[in-house]
Amino acid sequence: MTSLVRHVTVDCADAYALATFWAKVLDSEPSDDDKPGDPEALVESPGANLLFIQVPEGKTVKNRVHLDLQPQDRSRDEEVERLLGLGATLIDDRRNADGTGWATMADPEGNEFCVERSAAERAATA
Repeated sequence: MTSLVRHVTVDCADAYALATFWAKVLDSEPSDDDKPGDPEALVESPGANLLFIQVPEGKTVKNRVHLDLQPQDRSRDEEVERLLGLGATLIDDRRNADGTGWATMADPEGNEFCVERSAAERAATA
């Protein structure tokens, strides 16, 4: 039997706070077992489960692995605006006038992620 990815794990300074941000991004909630101040927090979602682990060192360089988000019920640009409202930061705007491209963003602790076009946007430019 092969292995399965159970969680994508993110080292962070405040596990519960970062889990709360990502739960809002993914329209989910932190696990009922997790509370503020806990050293671990889990967010379960249909795409992937995210596990946040508190570590003593801060983030100092670019992520070697990052998440690519594809909005399900809104456009890429609407999703970027929603995420900015949740506390994300726009790091690099790779969106093109023809609708292609992506936006590179960072969560409140500086972990990079990208927002791609929705499936409907991809189909419209195919």
